[in-house]
Amino acid sequence: MARDLLTELLDRNDEHVASLDAETFGGQRDGQRPSVVSVCCSDSRVAQEGMWAVDRPGFLFTAGNIGNRVSDRVDGERVLAGSVAYPLAYTGTDALAVVGHTGCGAVGAALSAVRTGELPEEPGVRADVEELVPIVESGLDALDGDGPGEDEPGDDEPVGDAPTLRNRLVEYNVHEQVTIARGTETAAGADVYGFVYDFHGAYGTRDGAAYLVNVDGERDPEALRDRVGPAYADHVATLL
Repeated sequence: MARDLLTELLDRNDEHVASLDAETFGGQRDGQRPSVVSVCCSDSRVAQEGMWAVDRPGFLFTAGNIGNRVSDRVDGERVLAGSVAYPLAYTGTDALAVVGHTGCGAVGAALSAVRTGELPEEPGVRADVEELVPIVESGLDALDGDGPGEDEPGDDEPVGDAPTLRNRLVEYNVHEQVTIARGTETAAGADVYGFVYDFHGAYGTRDGAAYLVNVDGERDPEALRDRVGPAYADHVATLL
């Protein structure tokens, strides 16, 4: 089985190589100037290059982690994570896209930790989920008694969980990450966008659509629709 998977990876790389022409890396071999850095949750269902239809190198700088977090702690100080800060500081990138996704397991685990006090056992996963716990706690306070109630559990939801609440907390986390990024010196001059990638029908009927929920701290849907224009108005939505 492992050998079959290994050869499948090599077959896929051969397909990738065959899709490239001689000029694909022209002008990029000695450096890069990506237009945007995208930080997304680490999840096999959420392909960053795929969601933006990127099939050539050089446009998108990708960063991913549990819970699409933009910051780390260094010597006790919260700073912009290196994988996010690097393109903004060193490659001329001037836009950051923070992308959460519906049904996020990281947000679900943080929600469970808030409710039960129990965190994942694996140390690395536990550390990442712990970073989300204060955000979920503040989100629960902010959303208390406001908006849609709890749904029945979905196929990937633990029994007793609330998909609507979880997805609302996903969006809340995106807003918090945008705020954190905008509060750093490194991202101060960048455009910062917040999206939620939807494949649960939470925002609309199109699986795989990225819904715009925040631009540089602006969250009002009408203002965001004015920002993107009528052609993309259906990409603006909110659960909050």
